[in-house]
Amino acid sequence: MKHLVIGGAGYIGGVCVEKLIERGDAVVVLDHLGTGHRENVHPNAIFIQGEKGDSKLLDKIFSEHKIDTVLDFAGLIQVGESVKKPSKYFQNNFCQGVSLLDSMRRNGVDKIIFSSTAAVFGNPKTVPITEEADKSPINPYGESKYFFELAIKRYAEAYDLKYTIFRYFNACGATIMSKEQHINESHLIPLIFQAVKGERANIAVFGTDYETTDGTCIRDYVHIEDLISAHLAAIKYMEKSFRNEFNLGNGSGYSVKEVINAVEKITGKKVPVVFADRREGDPARLIASSEKAKKELGWSPKYPKIEQIIESAWSAELR
Repeated sequence: MKHLVIGGAGYIGGVCVEKLIERGDAVVVLDHLGTGHRENVHPNAIFIQGEKGDSKLLDKIFSEHKIDTVLDFAGLIQVGESVKKPSKYFQNNFCQGVSLLDSMRRNGVDKIIFSSTAAVFGNPKTVPITEEADKSPINPYGESKYFFELAIKRYAEAYDLKYTIFRYFNACGATIMSKEQHINESHLIPLIFQAVKGERANIAVFGTDYETTDGTCIRDYVHIEDLISAHLAAIKYMEKSFRNEFNLGNGSGYSVKEVINAVEKITGKKVPVVFADRREGDPARLIASSEKAKKELGWSPKYPKIEQIIESAWSAELR
């Protein structure tokens, strides 16, 4: 099989490429390298630099390569930036996505796996969050992802597009080849590592008076290998089930303090912490349910514990 991985130079997309090639599939990577890294691309993948909204380039890729499935990981992810620059997010995450769907349709490519986000649920009324929960995104980032979800479903109804949509919160951890790294880092575990290594003065904990066990926010963390194993399972599952959506999470979540404590345990270093007031809009608990994925995909996380996730990530930092 041959797959087109869009955003394959990024963290999650890069691991997907790595695992597809490990199992013997052929991969074409399309990435504009705006936030991805060329060194993330597996040496056995065909790499093409460009935008997923470039119709002429996509038509050329589809005509030259017999693509079985498109896996779309390309998207802007900074919530704060999306509020200040909504045009950038709707253009990249939604408008370019529609151009991709049109190119797929023109060239007879009928299967897509879309990396969405649990941010489409906004502030959920109940947790863990199931697939049926209300979609009420509260920022342009979540809205842009949700709009593309809706476009995919409409294309499925009109043009028989086959799709799988995955929603999750925090992809983390590392593989032998890949580790988490972002421009303008905003993810908790890499930020804590920066504090441990002296690259930043401290890590800020926003709010210690939430209705949780230790007063800090609880969030969902999924090891990158577990996340990608669900995507690989979906490729086969789409042979018999054509319209799918799954939430992926660890089911229980970990508090900010628990993550910090785990980093201190794994690294043997003290994390410099500054406690601050709550941030507006931060819910106490955000956890995704994976029961549907476990039942239908046969998916089960191999690395459910936060210590396992941090140990893999810290090992990658030391390489």
